[in-house]
Amino acid sequence: MASTLTIKDLHVEIEGKEILKGVNLEIKGGEIHAVMGPNGTGKSTLASAIMGHPKYEITSGSITLDGQDVLEMEVDDRARAGLFLAMQYPSEITGVTNADFLRSAINARREEGKEISLMKFIKELDNKMELLEMDLDMAQRYLNEGFSGGEKKRNEILQLMMIQPAIAILDEIDSGLDIDALKIVSKGINEMRSSEFGCMIITHYQRLLNYITPDKVHVMMQGRVVKSGGPELAQRLEAEGYDWIKAELGIEDETVSQEA
Repeated sequence: MASTLTIKDLHVEIEGKEILKGVNLEIKGGEIHAVMGPNGTGKSTLASAIMGHPKYEITSGSITLDGQDVLEMEVDDRARAGLFLAMQYPSEITGVTNADFLRSAINARREEGKEISLMKFIKELDNKMELLEMDLDMAQRYLNEGFSGGEKKRNEILQLMMIQPAIAILDEIDSGLDIDALKIVSKGINEMRSSEFGCMIITHYQRLLNYITPDKVHVMMQGRVVKSGGPELAQRLEAEGYDWIKAELGIEDETVSQEA
């Protein structure tokens, strides 16, 4: 059954400074949403708050997944429930191979006694790595250690494809990618499209959306979603920037922490 992530009137602070000021979003299985906006408007804060980063304090509002209170869950419970975050800056973990990490992550979402078999895991891993044009030797390298920026981003998509979450949040998955890597990453995300999979893509650029057509596009400013539309909204932003939205809504420029 398709999942639904619902965010209502979400307010978030960092060290006493309010970053999110009433975000409302709903992402359903079968939908891809793009979240755009100028730097520092709260896009990455939204992603981190959904996944439970301890630096971000939820002061009011709610996040639910299929009616379950996400804010009452620990970070690992959120992942087990079907949420996934591809981070803007993936961490390096020495001593844990890609393959071991992925198999543990898959089995963590399965009931005891129903773990994925080694042979099935290896077959699926090889197939996904081939699709993403990744060297098979990367499966035995330590997680993200010594990876280039592009390799880290492909590895995030490999995790996405292997873990098969219900709702994925991709935070600037296109940053730092050349055009060939961008096409490969986009191919992996498009492979995930199904009625059971929902996705929120945070991006600054239309170029990613040339390869992944979103169902809905949202613009964040001043810690809120101020405008939503279809793919044509992203195309207009690429052509005209954000000034027309600011003028239309009477929004003045403001300085927001770059941590947002």
